[in-house]
Amino acid sequence: MNNFYKELQWRGFIHTSTPDVEKHLSENQVTAYIGFDPTAPSLHVGSLLPIMGLVHLQRAGHIPIAIAGGGTGMVGDPSGKSQERKLLSLEDLAFNLEGIKKQLAKFLDFNAKNNPAKLVNNADWLTKLSMMEFLRDVGKYFSINEMLAKDSVKSRLEKEQGMSFTEFTYSLLQSYDYLKLFDLYKCTLQMGGSDQWGNITSGIDLIRRLRSADAHAIVYPLITTSGGVKFGKTEAGTIWLDAERTSPYRFYQFWITTDDRDVVQYLKFFTLLSQEKILQLEEMMKAAPEKREAHRTLAQEVTKMLHGEPALVQAEKATKIFFGGEIADVSEKELLDIFSDVPSVEIGKNQFEGDGMPLIDLMVAATVVKSKGEARRAVQGGGIYLNNNRVSEVEKKVLITDAFHGKFIVLRKGGKNYFLVKII
Repeated sequence: MNNFYKELQWRGFIHTSTPDVEKHLSENQVTAYIGFDPTAPSLHVGSLLPIMGLVHLQRAGHIPIAIAGGGTGMVGDPSGKSQERKLLSLEDLAFNLEGIKKQLAKFLDFNAKNNPAKLVNNADWLTKLSMMEFLRDVGKYFSINEMLAKDSVKSRLEKEQGMSFTEFTYSLLQSYDYLKLFDLYKCTLQMGGSDQWGNITSGIDLIRRLRSADAHAIVYPLITTSGGVKFGKTEAGTIWLDAERTSPYRFYQFWITTDDRDVVQYLKFFTLLSQEKILQLEEMMKAAPEKREAHRTLAQEVTKMLHGEPALVQAEKATKIFFGGEIADVSEKELLDIFSDVPSVEIGKNQFEGDGMPLIDLMVAATVVKSKGEARRAVQGGGIYLNNNRVSEVEKKVLITDAFHGKFIVLRKGGKNYFLVKII
């Protein structure tokens, strides 16, 4: 327990904290919570930093609580948003919460002997709270002047669309959550992103006023890449924790392509590797950056933690395929995933029947080359690969038996110029 705060410090988790939180953590077994927004049926990589905060908390012997915000999700957190969120139906919220629960269970131990994690839904108390009760018992302790001074409110009031009363009350609901968890579980620490500081400190004030007790806060930095892009945002879109939304292969690729300037910090943020191991990887990266050992380790550790060892093995096999490895034992779905971003063309099955389709013709049809003459020269030069096997025969015919799952043929020109033929 004595090492938890220092562990977060060297890993770079702490953006701001209340003054005496380190002392509080070293003297007690602390119950702490973080809230997760159920606006989608899956969390995304942006949620990994707070999740890892709870992981480190539990490993240090403290008790983590994850709030699935079924109540506050009906309102929507305005923090960091330029316009009001679309309100979700109760059915959508219930569906989203179920997906989030399954993902959190991959990181937190809900059956630990001395400090099992807890997953609670704030709808259990917020939906039972009457408006008059809330205004009388909670609202009277909040100053409109202080609420208007919050960054999440000020930034919205400066815009043309402003802010609804629904969103304006969000910080009161989050503060009430903290009070309720204090009463139910003796929770005395709330953690979250730095954009939550105002909401968290409002909860601390409410506990002090109503219970004459101390509560604490730790907030994490909001991550941007060295290129200035919000962490987790890619050209292909959001990187989800759900394997159906972002495959283990795509997830692995997100991490292994991390900018060199970010990889050491991400090892600290998103893995459980020791300080010694991370320093060792940093030195290896300086000595032999071309080996990308730090990147590979980062991708392996995070993919295995979320998706498990078998999925990691498949992700690494898919990566090798894209870099020229043998295409074998991959499913139709995996093959499409690996080559989802390469040029593709559809060709009728009848073209491959009988004696088959001349490779030269296929290369032109698949836009690998512009002409048959260019195709012949490319084959003769040793730069053409059929299903990642080099072709040396200019007159080669491609048969339906060459197709994976009877549907796909992979052509490659040179090192990484892939083309996918879909047989219909």
